[in-house]
Amino acid sequence: MNQSEHPTCPAGFKTSIGGQAIIEGVMMKGPKKTAMSVRKQDGTLYQEVWDNPAKKWYHKVPFVRGVTNFISSMVDGYKCLMKSAEIATDGLQDEEPSKFDKWLEEKFGDKLVKTVGYISMVLGLVLAMLLFVYLPAQAVSLCKGFLPSWSYSLVEGLIKLGIFIGYMALVSLLPDMKRMFSYHGAEHKTIACFEAGEALTVENVHKHTRFHPRCGTSFIFLVLFISIILSSVVTWNSLVIRVALKLLMLPLVMAIAYELIRLAGRHDNLFTRIVSWPGLKIQRLTTREPDDGMIEAAIASIKAVLPEDLKDAVWGE
Repeated sequence: MNQSEHPTCPAGFKTSIGGQAIIEGVMMKGPKKTAMSVRKQDGTLYQEVWDNPAKKWYHKVPFVRGVTNFISSMVDGYKCLMKSAEIATDGLQDEEPSKFDKWLEEKFGDKLVKTVGYISMVLGLVLAMLLFVYLPAQAVSLCKGFLPSWSYSLVEGLIKLGIFIGYMALVSLLPDMKRMFSYHGAEHKTIACFEAGEALTVENVHKHTRFHPRCGTSFIFLVLFISIILSSVVTWNSLVIRVALKLLMLPLVMAIAYELIRLAGRHDNLFTRIVSWPGLKIQRLTTREPDDGMIEAAIASIKAVLPEDLKDAVWGE
């Protein structure tokens, strides 16, 4: 298919195509291909397109696919994020490297960016476990004498939600994150335009909402909310045991959240609106209105992954 041409779908079409904001660009994953489009320093748009690996049985089975698809999405998204950072910053005038920078370059060479990236990912996971698993449980344990026993899990969950929303509010103030959140908005608006059956033009995309029920922000909220419910049956007798049990329950929590996100992305009824509402509100922090150039990047990515037959892009069961 010529990249300048693309099929349009009937209004109300629900697509399986999803995406992610990356550094100065947008990644889109279609049924058969994935594409990333990144704005370079000279203003041109760099694009890379590749075939998706064949799906295994565990990517399709309900309550199993939630964990496996989440992990694969995290891995793919992280790789695109690192690659986009290299492309977007290529050509920037660097300052004179410090002795430490020179030592790192000598030790790791071309693998420096990947090495630093993997270390950052591990530290990020450790920090997430600390902030959203250990600290809330520790805070409630210290306040047991002031709280009725029935409220322990509820208070713990409210602390998690407060940390999550507070963190998002703080990072949204950073200039670089503002731009990424604008690309996030471009991704959502472009998918909304496609699902509305309109031609993928900058003008058309601008008209659509930047809030989407099938978003990673909504998924994280559901994970936190479901964990509040399931945590109510986990013992408070030992903080270590409680944290360990909650980590073991995490795959189940993600599995349930993923199935709810699938329902919300495929259907529009009272139940799915209730499920989607909190996540859509939090997206006011994680998305911003994009400019024309950001929308162009999102359009370029979605066009590159559209299948010849639109039936292949329908959001399935």
